[in-house]
Order: sequence, then C-alpha cells, then structure tokens
Amino acid sequence: MFKRDQLILWFSEIGIGDLALAGGKNASLGEMYNKLTKRGISIPDGFAITAAAYRYFLRFNSLEKPIKQILAGLNIRQVKDLSRRGNRIRQLILAGAWPADLEKQILADYKKLGGGSVAVRSSATAEDLPGASFAGQQESFLNVVGKENILLACKRCFASLFTDRAISYRVDKGFLHNQVALSVGVQKMVRSDLASSGVMFTLDTDSGFRDVVMIDAAWGLGENVVKGRVVPDEYLYFKKTNAIISKELGSKEKTLIYANKFGLTGATININTPKKQRQSFVLNNREIDQLAKWGQIIEQHYKMPMDIEWAKDGLNKKLYIVQARPETVESTRDQNIFEEYYLTHKGKAILSGLAIGSKIGQGGVRVIKNVREISRFKRGEVLVTTITDPDWEPVMKVAAAIVTDQGGRTSHAAIVSRELGIPCIVGTKNATRKLKNGDQVTVSCAEGERGNVYQGLLPFKVRKINLKKLGRPRIKIMMNLGNPELAFTDCQIPNDGVGLARLEFIFSNYIKVHPLALLNYKKIKDRRLRNKIDKLTVGYEDKREYFVDRLAHGIARLAAGFYPKTVIVRTSDFKTNEYATMIGGKLYEPKEENPMIGWRGASRYYSESYQPAFELECQAIKKVREEMGLTNVTVMIPFCRTPEEGQKVVKIMAQNGLRRGQHGLELYVMCEIPSNVILAKEFAKIFDGFSIGSNDLTQLVLGLDRDSTLVSTVGNERNEAVKIMVKQVIKEAHRAKRKIGICGQAPSDFPDFAKFLVKAGIDSLSLTSDSVLKTWQAVSKMK
Repeated sequence: MFKRDQLILWFSEIGIGDLALAGGKNASLGEMYNKLTKRGISIPDGFAITAAAYRYFLRFNSLEKPIKQILAGLNIRQVKDLSRRGNRIRQLILAGAWPADLEKQILADYKKLGGGSVAVRSSATAEDLPGASFAGQQESFLNVVGKENILLACKRCFASLFTDRAISYRVDKGFLHNQVALSVGVQKMVRSDLASSGVMFTLDTDSGFRDVVMIDAAWGLGENVVKGRVVPDEYLYFKKTNAIISKELGSKEKTLIYANKFGLTGATININTPKKQRQSFVLNNREIDQLAKWGQIIEQHYKMPMDIEWAKDGLNKKLYIVQARPETVESTRDQNIFEEYYLTHKGKAILSGLAIGSKIGQGGVRVIKNVREISRFKRGEVLVTTITDPDWEPVMKVAAAIVTDQGGRTSHAAIVSRELGIPCIVGTKNATRKLKNGDQVTVSCAEGERGNVYQGLLPFKVRKINLKKLGRPRIKIMMNLGNPELAFTDCQIPNDGVGLARLEFIFSNYIKVHPLALLNYKKIKDRRLRNKIDKLTVGYEDKREYFVDRLAHGIARLAAGFYPKTVIVRTSDFKTNEYATMIGGKLYEPKEENPMIGWRGASRYYSESYQPAFELECQAIKKVREEMGLTNVTVMIPFCRTPEEGQKVVKIMAQNGLRRGQHGLELYVMCEIPSNVILAKEFAKIFDGFSIGSNDLTQLVLGLDRDSTLVSTVGNERNEAVKIMVKQVIKEAHRAKRKIGICGQAPSDFPDFAKFLVKAGIDSLSLTSDSVLKTWQAVSKMK
C-alpha cells in the first residue's frame, strides 16, 4: 500500500521538480499555481493522481508482465500490428479494478475540489521536455461530472499511454515503454463552452522570432483550435513595445460546447457558429494585452519560449491559463545557422493555405480522409487529408509534405510537422477535392505566410550559412522588403535594417480595396461592388478604419521584425494603371498613355482628389509610431519632382500628426529623377536623407520606358551617365550632412555596381533578401 502523499498531490503541493511523479503537464500546472498566481495569473485549482498511483494500479491488476509480452518484437512501421497490440493493452487496463484505498482517495479529493464539472487530463512523465513534446499523445476529457465518470475518465487516461501514436512516438524518441508512466490531472473546469479559448506561443512558431506573442482564439472549448478543426483569430503582440501589432479575423465556422442537454455527460458537440460571432473578434484589446503579458511572465519564469493553453469562463468573464509547456521546435534550433529554401523555377500553383515552417517538399499525392486508411500511405508521399490528430503521427513522420483542408497555425498538423521538420500547408479548404492520388506536386512553405502547392516536381535549392563566420562590411547593408509575412524570417539574415519597405504589397494583399472606394463607400451605387467591399471589411462599420488598421498592421509587422533598427517605409507608389486594378479602382483612376511618368508619388498626395487617401496613409503610420511604439519607422516620399512638391507633402504630413523631428521622425525622399540630383541641395533642406532608386533614375537619365521591351537593351544602371549622376548626388548629400543610400535593384543584380557604390562613399546598400548575404560577403572583403 502507498502513502497518501505519493498517490495524490494537489497543485499546491507540486512543482516543476516533480516531473517523475506528476508528469510534465501537472508539474507545470503546480509550478505556476504556486509561483505565478502571486503575480496575477489565474490558474484553476486541481490535483494530480500521480505516476506512483498509475504503477500501483498496474501492480494491483498484475498488468506489467502482460504489457511487456504484448510489446515484445514490435515493429512500429507495421501499422496494423501496432494497432492490434495497442488495443490489447488498452483493453487490459480498462478491465482492471481500482484499488479500494486509491478509489476512495480520488473520490474524496474530487468532492473537496467541489464535486462539479472537471477536466481530466493525462500527464506523462516524459512529456513537455525540450526535445520531445509528446503533444496530444494521451487523452483528455472535459466536463466530466460524477463519481463513476471520474473513475472511468482516469482509467481511460491510463489506457491512453498505449495508443498507437503514443507507442510509436516513444520508440522514435528512444524512450522505453516501462520507463514512462502516467499521472492524471483533475482540474476545475473553466466554462469556456460559454465563452472562448485557444493557445498562445511566446514566439512566432514558423520563424522562431522571439519578440512576439502569438495568440489563437476561437469560440467555445479549445479542442477545435488544438486539433485544427477551425481557422481561429490570430493576434500578434510585440513584446518590446507592449503593443498589438496584428489582428487577423478567423472564420471560426464551428463552436465546441458541452452536450449535456443531449444526456451525454462529459461529451461535447460541435455546432455552427452564429454569423455575428464568426464576423467578430473573439478577444478585445484588453484581453489580448492581459494574455500576452501573462505569456511573458510564464516565459520569464521558465526561461524559455512556451506553448500555453488559455480559456475564458463565460460565467465570471475571467481569463485562465489551463496548461503550459516548453515550445520544442524553434526554441531548440541553432540560431547561428541560417537555412533558406527557395524555388529556382516556379510553376502552376494549384492551391494555397497557411504555410507551416519555411521548407519545400515534393512527391506523389496520397489522399487519406479517414485514419483507418493510413496503412495505404507510403514513405515519401505527400499526405493530403481533411485534418490530422495524434492517431496520424505514424504516417506523418514519413511524409515528404502534409496538406490539410482545415486547421490553423496551432493545429495538431502544424505543431507536429514543425517538430518533424516537414513542410506543411493547413487550411486550404479544398485540398482533398482538388488533389488526386498519384499527382506529382511541390509543396512550398518558403514564400511567406501563404504556402503554395505547385503542379509537378519543381527544382529548388537549400542554402545554409554559418552567421558566426561573416565579416563586418564598412557600410550598412540593409534590405528591401514589401511582404510583411517575410519580416520575422528575413530579419534573421544579417542586416542593418530595412532601406525600402514598400507599401504596394500591403495595398494589394492586405487591403485590396482602393482607398477612395473606402472613403466614398456610402456613395457607391454598384451593389456588386459594395458586396465585395463588405466581404473584405467584415467587422468594420467605418471603412476608413479598415484601411488604417490593415495598413498599420502590415507596417507594424515589418517594423517589429527589425526593431530597433531603422525601417524606411516608402509611401504608396502605384501608378494609375496599378491603382485601377484594386477593387473599386476604376472609378477613381484616369487612363494615362504613360503611367510610369504620370500621376504618381508626391503629385498624387497633394492633389485635391487623392489627398484624403494619402491622409489615411499618414494616420496608419502615426498609429504604428505612436500607439504601437515602433518609432524605428522612417518615412520616404517617392517620385518627388520638385522641392515645392516636397514642401506640400511635408505640410500635409505634419497636419496629420507626422511632423519631421517630432518623436524622432525622419523624412527621406527617393532620388530617382534627374531633378533630385540637380537640386539635391534644395531637397536636403526639406528631407533628412536620400535613397537612390536606380531603376527610375536610369530610365529618366537615358530616356527609356522600362516597361517597354523595344528599348530594354539600350542601357542599364552601369551606364556611365547614370554613374555620374549617382556620384554627384552622394557628394551633394554628404556636403549637406544628409544620409544617402540606394534601394534600387542594381546592387542586387550587379556585384560590380555594388562595389562602385561603396567606392563612391554611399552610406548604405539596400538589397533584396536573396542577395544580402552574397553582397555582405563581397563588400566585407573590400579594402
């Protein structure tokens, strides 16, 4: 017989040092209950039925020897045999009897906890370790009520130590079956069925970027988020300035609730989420802020990035932390080795979804819709399915790539594929319908937040660089970046900041609607156009707020990735034909014979017809700098033909809260027109710096239309006339004590041109991400 203090321990009696007795989950809950509730974090009380109690149960029922015999000679690659053996062990455990003293103590402590609804969760002694998460390997049961149900749920947790996936995972990780035991946590239930729940990571799970907290949220119980059954809301919180920098509305099609009204105690049921809730953010800004701060406290306590589950109680409206474990993938990666996958040739994209990781995989498609069919899967195929759960892990680990219809960044498929290092695309909606068995495909997660499935086996390369071995160039090497989704990855390439952050990508992919169509929404009579705008701006009654928020979030992600280094944000530089392609754009854009040298840049901003739209851009940048604290943002004006134009734009910016010098704000101007060079001294009185746009400067110096293939061979940036202009403006900028860099394509394409710029005394080169390291190394060798 065992002593009371070995069989059952309350959370207040255990801590992180009790892994062998309470398992990873319970030890962590005990640690937080004891140490972090004092710091304001709410954690529901509970107790742990210990690993000693589990072993006592096995010995009482004489199960240790039969279990060992059943597992002898097991080959986990033989899926049917694995399933048969696991089932035999589970049935033996479920048929076992409770020792009378243990049963009595479980029921007494359940009564002491309140005797109502509880969560019963497995907590293995080898889970939540830095090198092996064991995520979802064992069972959990929610809303368990009553003595018989408590005892049955605990026994089912014991049995779940021998599910197919748990047995397979232990073999892969090198754990002996008899060395791993199971503790069971019994915790007071948070009524998130009446509110919401989700997960939180204290880093960006795809890039490993550690300065953000990522929160996923959905209505109802958290299993929908964890298992990837819904696309949740996603919020990003920047730790260094304590600011929400992104809010993405998820579709949240289903809400998981208790099924008590159907007479199924402890059971749950998925219902359709009402339209109003689907179109509303689950968490308000105060709740996002509270969870993010709790996440940082937990991370600081454990001294490592954490994977945390949270829940909101619909009765008392309070937030709770219900689980926390170490993040086991990105936090253990060697930060000194930069690994980059990239396609050397792109083909036809069949479908897309959320990219998990940044790798590329390829192979023949195998569509499997039911876990009972996984024996058909062959090593090296691309697994295509609706959704995965832990039962799928034996085949996931031998897949070349994984593609699912459902799920978000914190779904089971996402978590496991990250741990396995396998490219995965989730939330495609229709992969199982569009892809057929045997299709040869390439699955690319190397192109940002959206992953693409391409037809055929496309060529790709992997570049690995040891960042410790890089020298230090004598000038600044910055980066050109327009896609906010790449910021947290590209910022890990050695750099001195962002020399050109283009807003055009944010306009096209984040906003999609012409700003004047949003400003004049109520005047638009075309019902189909209004419907398009309504669909994109769900949750925004004021369409102007939609523009400001979406633009601000895109800029903030770029600025946060490189903080506190300078990020030079160029205001929008679409031409009239490009603006016209935005939703509603044709209503507001004139047709020009040559848009390249037409109504663009500064001339748009102060024009009576477009100024209100430019003012929205100013409001978004002001929000990023002042509300989000990202004062590393510098603003740059494109295509400014005369100093008088510059003065008009600077005045409008000041009227909208962007006053040069205030809160450290610097204003730059693009140097891409001969007049910018000739009148550099005058422009220097208005702006703090210059950035040479070599593409436009070349075409205007040589009289080319760079969109015309007929004259494309006449010259490039290395033409002597262009180089004379470049040397002249560098000299004039330095004479006026102004900074000057280049953000055009030339240094990325031509290493000799980069060397010319260095010799000419330029302050910085801003390059495309794929050429930063190459140029960094070349410039470092220059004397």
